[in-house]
Amino acid sequence: MRAIAQRASAAPTLSYLLAPDRKQDLETYLWGMEVIDFLLEHPSARFAPEEFVGLLTKLQPRLYSVASSLTAYPDQVHFIVDVVRYESHGRVRKGVASSFLAERADDVPVPVFPSVAKHFHLPDDPHTPIIMVGPGTGVAPFRAYLQERKATGAKGKNWLFFGSQHEGCDFAYGDEFKTYLKKGLLTRLDCAWSRDQPQKIYVQHKMLENAAEIWDWIDAEGAHFFVCGDARRMAKDVDATLRKIVQEQGRKSVDQANEYVEKLKSDKRYKRDVY
Repeated sequence: MRAIAQRASAAPTLSYLLAPDRKQDLETYLWGMEVIDFLLEHPSARFAPEEFVGLLTKLQPRLYSVASSLTAYPDQVHFIVDVVRYESHGRVRKGVASSFLAERADDVPVPVFPSVAKHFHLPDDPHTPIIMVGPGTGVAPFRAYLQERKATGAKGKNWLFFGSQHEGCDFAYGDEFKTYLKKGLLTRLDCAWSRDQPQKIYVQHKMLENAAEIWDWIDAEGAHFFVCGDARRMAKDVDATLRKIVQEQGRKSVDQANEYVEKLKSDKRYKRDVY
């Protein structure tokens, strides 16, 4: 933006937005904008290709949670990819990695690298119950957990909260989870479909409906509580709901409930992989 502001014949707006006291205005202006939008808005700012590329930062890596167990699938790695497509500023946009994987990676090798989330793993004791909250693609590691527990014969109870917009088209691996439920690998499966009825229902609403049993699993049975998915809204709402459940079901004050949840974190019984 600074380079374009210096070269464009009429770019006072850019210079204004780059002022230190205009950060909020800048964020508003940048919403949904991509590099090409700046060039289209300011065609008088000209660069040699090598010079322009040199101004750009590298693409950030896209991190996908592994959705399969290496014990169950030693020669494969599964991913759950939600392909991003939307329209902004009059153009159809596509997610860089998701649309590449969906549309152009059938017959070409795709370079990947492993990134280990050391804190986010199953309990060491296979008898420990687990509660998993994974809306959308956040369910990926929990599919892997269930496959692992099935493959290793772990006896701990498993409770999955899943959510998305529509059951008919958004229930990733729904048949597999229903089979796990039927065969007893999944002890509980609670789903929240936000757009299948007039009122929006999210995973935190399903948590509140089962508050007493969640509290019993955590406090009496020592369950581990896992959350994976959207950090901006879902994870915050789930965290607030967990604290409310601890407060109300455990008959604690707000401070006592917060202290209890923080103790769950420090004991590595409350684990999050959010993005």
